[in-house]
Amino acid sequence: MGMFDSMHVSASGLAAERLRMDVISQNLANANSTRGPDGQPYRRHEVIFRATDVGATAGTSGASGARGVTDSGMHGVEPVAIVEDPSALRSVYDPSHPDADENGYVFYPNVNPVTEMVDMMTATRAYEANVTAMNAAKNMALKALDILR
Repeated sequence: MGMFDSMHVSASGLAAERLRMDVISQNLANANSTRGPDGQPYRRHEVIFRATDVGATAGTSGASGARGVTDSGMHGVEPVAIVEDPSALRSVYDPSHPDADENGYVFYPNVNPVTEMVDMMTATRAYEANVTAMNAAKNMALKALDILR
């Protein structure tokens, strides 16, 4: 395990949570969009993540890689896909709306602002936790350098 592996794990977490917050912001911005570029109502998006090897995230081979060991036991995270939520659209009876169907219903996105705000708070807390972990790793590295002086 290299000295900076924990920083690479935290950095991958920071990037992942930033992407998650961007997608949540997009969902909130389109919560009332009845027509998208394809003519259909907007559908909520979610980010799918998977664990990844720290060496693959960092793009470097540490001392353990030189000995032929490929798995350091430390894993970061990377986005795999941004997928649409398949849940049903919200329908509202409003025959005067320009996007109403023949029965007078308007279909709104399957975005629940309360759920999105809870997801945003969760992503924010995870981001803050990764910042704290990165700062702790940085402080340990600085203390190690102080000891060597």
